[in-house]
Amino acid sequence: MAKDHAAGPEDFESLIEEVLDAYPAKARKRRAKHLTVSTASDEAPDPTTGIASKCDTQKSNIKSVPGVMTVRGCSYAGSKGVVWGPVKDMVHISHGPVGCGQYSWSQRRNYYTGTTGVDSFVTMQFTTDFQEKDIVFGGDKKLAKTIDEIEELFPLSKGTTIQSECPIGLIGDDIEAVAREKHKEHGKTMVPVRCEGFRGVSQSLGHHIANDAVRDWVFEKGEGAAKDYEAGPYDVNVIGDYNIGGDAWASRILLEEIGLNVVGNWSGDATLAEIERAPKAKLNLIHCYRSMTYICRYMEEKYGIGWMEYNFFGPTQIAASLRAIAAQFDETIQENAEKVIAKYQPLVDEVLAKYKPRLEGKSVMLYVGGLRPRHVVTAYDDLGMVIAGTGYEFAHSDDYKRTGHYVKEGTLIYDDVTGYELEKFIEKIRPDLVGSGIKEKYPVQKMGIPFRQMHSWDYSGPYHGYDGFAIFARDMDLAINNPVWGMFDAPWDKPAIAAE
Repeated sequence: MAKDHAAGPEDFESLIEEVLDAYPAKARKRRAKHLTVSTASDEAPDPTTGIASKCDTQKSNIKSVPGVMTVRGCSYAGSKGVVWGPVKDMVHISHGPVGCGQYSWSQRRNYYTGTTGVDSFVTMQFTTDFQEKDIVFGGDKKLAKTIDEIEELFPLSKGTTIQSECPIGLIGDDIEAVAREKHKEHGKTMVPVRCEGFRGVSQSLGHHIANDAVRDWVFEKGEGAAKDYEAGPYDVNVIGDYNIGGDAWASRILLEEIGLNVVGNWSGDATLAEIERAPKAKLNLIHCYRSMTYICRYMEEKYGIGWMEYNFFGPTQIAASLRAIAAQFDETIQENAEKVIAKYQPLVDEVLAKYKPRLEGKSVMLYVGGLRPRHVVTAYDDLGMVIAGTGYEFAHSDDYKRTGHYVKEGTLIYDDVTGYELEKFIEKIRPDLVGSGIKEKYPVQKMGIPFRQMHSWDYSGPYHGYDGFAIFARDMDLAINNPVWGMFDAPWDKPAIAAE
């Protein structure tokens, strides 16, 4: 696995101890609970992967150590940047100072169809642009005026969401009252979202708050497209796919090929009508478990709609997920699933023949958010690559339990890892590839290690589906086997320049 470090679990345990030694006693005690090595599980192997390991002993979803930089997002990021932002035919107002809206402006690569500024608004930024006087006197009137201006400028928008930034929770703006008033005035859906960034310990709470806003301000209102929609026996919702680089389109193609009707996709390339129709579906298919499980559980309790997690990364999981989804329907769908799997097998064989010899045995370290630290594992497995370590930015304990279904015993696991910890792990393990976010990209490359940006696919994609697997394999090969890595020496290996 590593270039100069053994790969056994004992070595990872000692590596954790070495990293923790740098901390004061109190910080060491806290961080030790977040770092571990996966162990063998007494439970039966996961039926789709054959793996039975566990990595759910470390703490998660608690405050980061004060003064230590991590890469977590805030509650606002979880709502505006993940759940609501990709809904294309609604305007999403960043209510507060301009900075949060500017930072989150079009940075997730949520692809969509439509005419920007006419019937689609994902890549546009709307902000109430708070100034000092707004902090002192409140921003309710400014918010109401902003909504009026939006209605005048963009009459084809289907509604507006109000994404609260930190000052809103501190000064007490009544965004709910403004939403109700403007709903009556304009006759459009208005959704106030109390996602102030300081709430919770990470962006995960923002997901939950956004889900609750869907429940309270869309479902409970009982308005819109749901009233006239005629449900069919094969209707499904795709939940928690944000269409990064076109992922949702790739998933939708496969589901429709086996005969299902995708009522709506949440929330990449989504419309408000798709969300409104969701309670009419027969099954919810959730991709990003962490961000959307809340609304799936609500729809199960309220409307009796079952839900299941699926994984369209890599041919092994695609086939297993298609079969599991088809099993929820009749023999027609099940037969179609087998036909679709067989249809794409030649493509899978071609991709593996080309790239597996070039990638087999290469080691990977992952550190991402959402579902990727576990879902992409089997895509690497399909290429013969080895996962040395993986971890989440904002996971809960159930995420780590599910991770045990994917990673092998002896995998290094790190939760809410600090910049120091991740850098030391990478430095000691020296993997052949690191997959993480933009903050980690350039320091890792400066260490002479190939890197892929696994939040938004480094401007590539899609990675979902069979066609996406071909792109995924190509991108991993381009990163690892790029000749550039042999063209320079690490700074510490360069000969000293003699003083003149």
